Amino acid sequence: MRLERFLWAKAGEVAALRRQEREGGLPAPFSGPRGDFLAALRRPSGQAPLSVIAEYKRASPSRGVICRALTAAEVARQYAQAEAGAISVLTEERFFQGRLDYLAEAHAALHADGRPVPLLRKDFLFDPLQITATAATPAAALLLIVGLTPDAALLRRLREQAESYGMQAVVEIFDADELALARASGARIIQVNARDLATLRVDRAACLDIARRFPPQNGECWIAASGMEAPDHLRAAAEAGYDAALVGTALMKDGQPGAALRSLLAGR
Repeated sequence: MRLERFLWAKAGEVAALRRQEREGGLPAPFSGPRGDFLAALRRPSGQAPLSVIAEYKRASPSRGVICRALTAAEVARQYAQAEAGAISVLTEERFFQGRLDYLAEAHAALHADGRPVPLLRKDFLFDPLQITATAATPAAALLLIVGLTPDAALLRRLREQAESYGMQAVVEIFDADELALARASGARIIQVNARDLATLRVDRAACLDIARRFPPQNGECWIAASGMEAPDHLRAAAEAGYDAALVGTALMKDGQPGAALRSLLAGR
């Protein structure tokens, strides 16, 4: 599957946002507390060597349906109780069966329980209007993928737009060339994805190698994503220089995400 498939999948969303803009109907920015996503990544989760961003993930192109029985609210509660550092919510509909509304559902559940864990909107974002739409949700951060927007100037504009709304931007890369682009854009939070979105192959060793060869600099915060399924994987990521790991499928696949996260953080 090529990245262009994801651009195509979001074309309808972007077109709808442009209609709303012409009609003066874009949503107002969220006015409540978002939380500090970056600060959460700097704090290890439970007994783990780094912070864990636990993901609400119903399906994926590589696995198909993973878990549709649990709501975003229930999973967010379970993750918060299990000491997730932050929570990622997949909102892409075509391939991941997500919805933008899941961010509000998760936020409401967390604040009702008095556990304000910051939320990341994980999606394929490349248009300024998508940033505006994200700002209308309680997301504390959003994902920008260098492979979708391989232009440092555009990445900078999108990141600065997100920051103007009080959100932070996670800039995702797959290799050293994309890291150079991310750094040229001024990215502060860099996520290295071990899964190549074009081929869906996972190469965890390559993910760790990038951090060793081009270690975090100037206060950058690094996240290891995809293939982080076991305590040994978390330890290896921390030793390579990562501050956090994003874990999704491994937590959701058996329908007990909170218990799975607890076990992972406890080293079992």
